[in-house]
Amino acid sequence: MKKVGFDNDKYVKLQSEKIRERISKFGGKLYLEFGGKLFDDFHASRVLPGFKPDSKLQMLLELKDEAEVVIVINSSDIEKNKIRGDLGITYDLDVLRLIDAFKGVGLYVGSVVLTRFAEQPAAIAFQRRLESLDVKVFRHYSIPGYPSDIEAIVSDEGFGKNDYIETARRLVIITAPGPGSGKMATCLSQLYQDNKRGIKAGYAKFETFPIWNLPLKHPVNIAYEAATADLNDVNMIDPFHMAAYGETTVNYNRDVEIFPVLAAMFGKIYGESPYKSPTDMGVNMAGNCIIDDDTVCEASKQEIIRRYYAALCAQREGMESDNVIYKLDLLMKQANATPDIRRVVKAANRKAEETTTPAAALELPSGEIITGKTSALLGASAALLLNALKALGGIKDEIPLIAREVIEPIQHLKVDHLGNHNPRLHTDEILIALAICAASSPIAELAMQQLGKLRGCEMHSSVILTQVDEKTLKKLGINVTCEPQYQTKKLYHPKR
Repeated sequence: MKKVGFDNDKYVKLQSEKIRERISKFGGKLYLEFGGKLFDDFHASRVLPGFKPDSKLQMLLELKDEAEVVIVINSSDIEKNKIRGDLGITYDLDVLRLIDAFKGVGLYVGSVVLTRFAEQPAAIAFQRRLESLDVKVFRHYSIPGYPSDIEAIVSDEGFGKNDYIETARRLVIITAPGPGSGKMATCLSQLYQDNKRGIKAGYAKFETFPIWNLPLKHPVNIAYEAATADLNDVNMIDPFHMAAYGETTVNYNRDVEIFPVLAAMFGKIYGESPYKSPTDMGVNMAGNCIIDDDTVCEASKQEIIRRYYAALCAQREGMESDNVIYKLDLLMKQANATPDIRRVVKAANRKAEETTTPAAALELPSGEIITGKTSALLGASAALLLNALKALGGIKDEIPLIAREVIEPIQHLKVDHLGNHNPRLHTDEILIALAICAASSPIAELAMQQLGKLRGCEMHSSVILTQVDEKTLKKLGINVTCEPQYQTKKLYHPKR
């Protein structure tokens, strides 16, 4: 049984209360810059066992009657067809996905803002598409001298040139498909324009990591640095908070660096800044909901190691720099984490040595290690999946879940009709075959019933997985790492 280190129910309650408190502080209206992922925050759920991936969404649902969502997208990102790496879709398509997702759970989406708008043809076309779908669209423009020329920015020729976003509710959630979209500038522009209209409004920032009231070198905060190693973000003690209150809190470099500018902008808008530090701006309550620090520390160390292996594989594929590897290696040392604590690594590599073929290992919730090897019928990940389901269902190892007579026609289809060179079944194919067998086989049905127990399990492969295997395993909630080695010595390695 996986240990729990985070009280999710307490988090949802405390977080919604904190946001309501901040709304009241500013006279009844708040622009909340929402960093990180609103949906499917699997990083948080991995480093804070007990944190549910949709926790932030559930928190917002507590406030849905008083909240509206504004989605911000950088017009240059539309023009460049920028892609979300985790989803494989462009930022403009992700805006549509987010609108559907928010509306699907009952949250009101007020509008979309095109930031850094400069008549980009793709941005204009996207605006037309949104408006044809009855979505309000506003344009914000690049401001010369942003963010340092305060006099020019906080003026009618700066923020005053932007479209005024018409909002109807007390809490305005500013979110985006990814970083660099202009969320903070959008909030500041609205504060300036609201102030000119005599509307009292405030700003706050909601970002889960780094957790401000954990130590600087706590594994949870180090894991955040590991997750953003390619951005070169670093956690640091908030010097402004220390100077104002004599308290040690943690923030990250970009917020600390920009704070003097923000404070000056707030001062220009309000007459004085309502905040004395970047920590003051935040409303994150995650640190108050950790109930087992040892469990959280262990989970965070595992995450740092997973990030390290992911970077090694990306480097092998020519998509990661040496500097990121060096940084992750340093972060592992700071967290006192080594690959040795990831038990599945040694098990997978040992199985590969014994069989002289690619192999994989998985740690069940009980702590038992299951392995899988490559065969004529199955890839190592597919074999491992079946072996794990047998173990979870108490099914004897010698009992086949899928008859050879079922697998061979699938192989025939793959090779002779679909043009595949590899006849072995991938994880998605083996799951479909198992599901078909479950219709007539009680044993296969028993195995299918175990799939939910794989969520949160740790797995390691002795070779880089195909894209389809990696995606299937992640959909099952398995935390996967791989050795930075290809299965063959060929130069071309198809993702399938």
